[in-house]
Amino acid sequence: MKQDTSSESAASKLVYPPGFRASRGLNWGFLGLLYTSFYMCRYNLPIANSSISAEFGFSRADMGMIITTSLLAYAFGQIINGLLTDRIGGKRAMLIGATGTIGMNILFGAASYWGVLHPELGNADHPAGQWMVSFNLFHTEIFFRLLMLFVAIRGVDGYMQAYGAPGMIKINTAWFSQRERGRFAGIFGFMINLGRFGIFNLGPALLAGFVFLGMWKVPPLHWRWLFWIPSGICAIVAVGMALTVRQTPEEAGFHNTHAAEAPPTAAEANKGFREVLLAIISHPTIWVVALAYACTGAVRQAVDQWFPRYMQDLYHMDMKSHQFQWLGFLIPFVASAGSLASGYISDTVFKGRRAPVAATLYFFETAIILVAAQFHTANAAIVFLVLISLTANSTHSILGTAAAMDIGGRKMAGFTSGIIDSFQYFGGSLAGYVLGNLLDKSLGNYFYFMAPFGVIGGILMLLIRGKVAPKPKSLPVTAPVTS
Repeated sequence: MKQDTSSESAASKLVYPPGFRASRGLNWGFLGLLYTSFYMCRYNLPIANSSISAEFGFSRADMGMIITTSLLAYAFGQIINGLLTDRIGGKRAMLIGATGTIGMNILFGAASYWGVLHPELGNADHPAGQWMVSFNLFHTEIFFRLLMLFVAIRGVDGYMQAYGAPGMIKINTAWFSQRERGRFAGIFGFMINLGRFGIFNLGPALLAGFVFLGMWKVPPLHWRWLFWIPSGICAIVAVGMALTVRQTPEEAGFHNTHAAEAPPTAAEANKGFREVLLAIISHPTIWVVALAYACTGAVRQAVDQWFPRYMQDLYHMDMKSHQFQWLGFLIPFVASAGSLASGYISDTVFKGRRAPVAATLYFFETAIILVAAQFHTANAAIVFLVLISLTANSTHSILGTAAAMDIGGRKMAGFTSGIIDSFQYFGGSLAGYVLGNLLDKSLGNYFYFMAPFGVIGGILMLLIRGKVAPKPKSLPVTAPVTS
């Protein structure tokens, strides 16, 4: 018995060849920075939400339609692109996604020039604007076409961004062993939140004006620059990623580095779509995790997509105020801390099991949301939005990243992560048009919209707590996945 324990302990120790960790760190650094720039190109819309509405007369439901279309396109894109990523490789997938989101963000900003061609939109003082308010058919048609243009551009952008997560997870599944993936998920969450932190600080500065390096005064810019400047950042990082990243340890010259999970054999690598699909859909744990992840998405997107507009509309908060700056800093900061802590705890205390940690977070989240709905001050809203972000982003990282890597392995990590992550955005799409409609009726509906999702997510995690779900037969990993 002692010999078995000793052998198990020795096998669990990860010994890597010289230079491996440094190469992995460089690899992961550029991948993470590229995904960070994806988030800057994604969370620019919440900062511009109010400005776009004011310029064109869009309601919250209209803005919600743009949000929902983007999130649904992202969700379907995750499934399609996850499968494609397993075929074309994670690096190529991420570069395709970067090219797409750069182009769509440039177009979204350029679409603002429609307002120059049609100044009557949203302006009741303009004679044509008065006709539009009176439901003049011509100007209503212009209004609708502009809205649909924004919807279409953001929808394509959502699809292109859906190459990012499967691509990065595909690459990092090859570089991180199963017992390291919770911590990787935490770092993954940190890089995501770095992008949110960047745009939540850069965005208000661009709208209000700032002094660059204490020497050059930049005047207040139009909201279109919230889409153009992040595009430039993404382009620069994409070039660096293309030049440095290696998709597998073997490409970088490191072999036999994962005793627990070998690279897929030639026969496994040539498996067709039908075999891969059957292996995935026959894995019950995937569907439980995916449904719980939809609950995470609904809460996470309700915070991320609407908190700037909520604080502006209800508490008349200036985005350059100290309160908003603290909120823009604390939401991604605590989200990163939660991602790192939850990943580390699930790796160490729970030995790679994700469900117990996630269940605790979901129920804690529900309690916070219900308490938040009882308070009606700006400072209280800041505290509760930060706490909700902590819980939502913690489940986001350990379920969508670590669990997907555990289940899919090196062969099917892209497709598995695509399926699981798509459900986050199917759930999150409810925080677009549906939540926008509710907010048009009353801003008091904001927190109550989120509460049911925490309860459902917690119950789903309890259903798989302590159970063992075997790997699909096509996977080379011999160790079972513990949920």
